[in-house]
Amino acid sequence: MLSTGEEVLHGDIVDSNAAWFSQRCFDAGVGVCRRVTVGDELQALSEEMLSLSRKSDVVIVNGGLGPTEDDLSAAAAAMAANVGLVLSEAWLEEMREKYRRLQREMPETNLKQAMLPDGARVIDNPVGTACGFHLKLNQADFYFTPGVPSEFFRMVDDLILPEVLAHPAAANRVVRGCHRFYTFGLSESGISERLRDVNLPDQVDIGYRSYLPFIEVKIFADLESPQFPALRDEVASRLGDNVLSVNQPLIAAIGERLDHYGLSVSVAEQFTAGQVTAQLHDNEVTSQYVIQSWFLKPKLDESLADADPLAAALAMATASREKTGADIGLSTGANVDGYVAVALATVQGEFGILVRQRRKRNLSDQRLVVATLVLDILRRYLNDLPLCGEYESLSVEGEVLLPREGSQTSDADSTQD
Repeated sequence: MLSTGEEVLHGDIVDSNAAWFSQRCFDAGVGVCRRVTVGDELQALSEEMLSLSRKSDVVIVNGGLGPTEDDLSAAAAAMAANVGLVLSEAWLEEMREKYRRLQREMPETNLKQAMLPDGARVIDNPVGTACGFHLKLNQADFYFTPGVPSEFFRMVDDLILPEVLAHPAAANRVVRGCHRFYTFGLSESGISERLRDVNLPDQVDIGYRSYLPFIEVKIFADLESPQFPALRDEVASRLGDNVLSVNQPLIAAIGERLDHYGLSVSVAEQFTAGQVTAQLHDNEVTSQYVIQSWFLKPKLDESLADADPLAAALAMATASREKTGADIGLSTGANVDGYVAVALATVQGEFGILVRQRRKRNLSDQRLVVATLVLDILRRYLNDLPLCGEYESLSVEGEVLLPREGSQTSDADSTQD
């Protein structure tokens, strides 16, 4: 794939089209072997096209089909193919019709978008005014596409990818899917050690994507293969209950459980400054079960300086549940000398832990980790798992479980420092 434009080259905009296209190709069983970015310079674009034409079966050129002087993809393609630019009367009429439907007159500058390399085949753009086109250059089939994402996505899905999949070079493609485990609490090296001696069948790979606060463990494989279920289960077993969710974000998995049980939630936050609430409201399902949230100032009041932070977090969780009639109360306490307490209150009792972050992080990242810890405790409660997990980047300094009389408790240890 060749992406064009100074704004892409210099990072003014993120090349989301390239990431999207690579994923689409992967899902369809054809790999993108090279991604190149070139700015708005005619000679450089033409030379890159010639270079790619000798190495690739199919090249997608994205961007540079607009009406302005810095849109050079068609001219560069003509230079690479050593042909001239010719007017596509059919596309010119299509553009004029688009403007007529808008009750506007087509600017003369748009005429440039109908000037294509001699011999090029027009590829329809049902959304915008820039047509795509196909051009054979040396051994490669080139597909030229507009840079506007909505136009690019539509043209790829409807017109270009079907042609790519029918290409002779794709005849022996193996369609592989991606099975994702979202994990929290383990380091990438720790996960790698756990999976170090997993026996991978042919054409199966395991990859990682690390982004705070999660690490995704991805199995790339034929998901319909009879070998896949055993491999999936082995990886899941080795990762244990550090797997937050499978093939969906944590908050979506929590939403399914809340919806299954019909449980409501209230939240009281100090240190996390609303991050727990924001994540719950970002999901359409979980947002339905949030009754109320309180945001307290993140710093501890001086009059409470000698108070037990774990007891305070437990009290906040209990109060937030009882005052609203919610089934579940969640809380994050204040940061006291680097220690933060979080708690969960239910009809069965209360649970809380006091943690300290082992790694130096900025305040926003610290809050994100603690908010995820609270949601992980909620997930564990909803799935009847031990409420305190293994957290490599967190030091658990205190833990307390206060079951109510006659209630069934989880497997969490009832200890307190």
